[in-house]
Amino acid sequence: MNLHEHQAKDILKKYGAKIQEGIAVESVDAAIQAAKDLTASTGTQWHIVKAQVHAGGRGKGGGVKLAKNLDELKERASAILGMHLITPQTSKEGKLVNRILIAQDMYYPGPTETKEFYVSILLDRTKKQNVIIYSTEGGMDIEEVAEHHPEKLYKTWIDPQLGLMDFQCRQIAFNLGLEGDAFKDMVKFIRSIYNAYMSSDASLLEINPCLKTSDNQIVAVDGKMSIDENAEYRQKEIAELRDLREEDPTEVEAGSYGLNYVKLDGNVGCMVNGAGLAMATMDIIKLSGGEPANFLDVGGTANAERVEKAFRIILKDPNVKAILINIFGGIVRCDRVAQGIVDAYNAMGNIQVPIIVRLQGTNAVEAKKIIDESGLKVKSVIQLKDAAEAVKEVLM
Repeated sequence: MNLHEHQAKDILKKYGAKIQEGIAVESVDAAIQAAKDLTASTGTQWHIVKAQVHAGGRGKGGGVKLAKNLDELKERASAILGMHLITPQTSKEGKLVNRILIAQDMYYPGPTETKEFYVSILLDRTKKQNVIIYSTEGGMDIEEVAEHHPEKLYKTWIDPQLGLMDFQCRQIAFNLGLEGDAFKDMVKFIRSIYNAYMSSDASLLEINPCLKTSDNQIVAVDGKMSIDENAEYRQKEIAELRDLREEDPTEVEAGSYGLNYVKLDGNVGCMVNGAGLAMATMDIIKLSGGEPANFLDVGGTANAERVEKAFRIILKDPNVKAILINIFGGIVRCDRVAQGIVDAYNAMGNIQVPIIVRLQGTNAVEAKKIIDESGLKVKSVIQLKDAAEAVKEVLM
């Protein structure tokens, strides 16, 4: 589950990290009031208007603007709210901006120069350890730094039995070239954000830029956080922060039915029980000359109601030219699945796309008989290669 910048910052602040203060709003009038409140609480005279969408590269897309007075702030807020923000991480249609963050300006004059760093924490699955990735080259072009200057990216792995050690925090601050108060502040900052990452069951925490201000404070000016959905049951407060407007509506609907669904760009819909079988089914579709239109795992209870809902989800995609149902009957009996397919087909009425059904496992023979005698335009196959050939035929 992805969080907005302001939500991630609130979590970081809770664990002691300094953040760029801000107020999230959804109207221009609220934005003006937020700016006044920030000036009163922080003293900032300039404000940053930031689009709150689940995508990086907002600055390059015009979703981050500086306002030096309230007139400019009104203009910036009006332009960003309601825009379709297009960045390298969005579709060509962009993402609708429903919410903006009015934030304090952190680039104020002082005794030293401001400096932008990059800091992130994630799981390195190959080493089975969390890793802190950081760089002196923070800002909008960190992807180019990673590609063209990988030597400027540092990595610190955290032993899960020992946790983050004090010397590692100091090493990070040293590698970033800090000294004095900024060095001490970075040590505390790394400890705070790591505690936030672990306590929130995060799978990713990215701060870009992590700013050394002109008065040597270390501040999270941005924040990106993803929470492991498997831990939502014990992160109830964080789970309530989910913004469904940022997610694909079909995926949200499927989730409400308990279906594991991910929309893809192909032309053959898939309905499968089990993630491994789903991946194999998608491979078969590609080998047959088609492209999978989705990943859809109906789980172990593929009854008529569940199958019907899965059908309806798949058929919402206008690109679907055929549907391949591939069920292995282990826990669930194939004849019950077959009856569920027939009942769902009859309940939905006129389904225009061809349907190919492969049922293997418990009571597979009885299942094939139910499909064959149903009188429906459903093709039943036994082997995966037969399913591949059937897919190839309907796509020709």
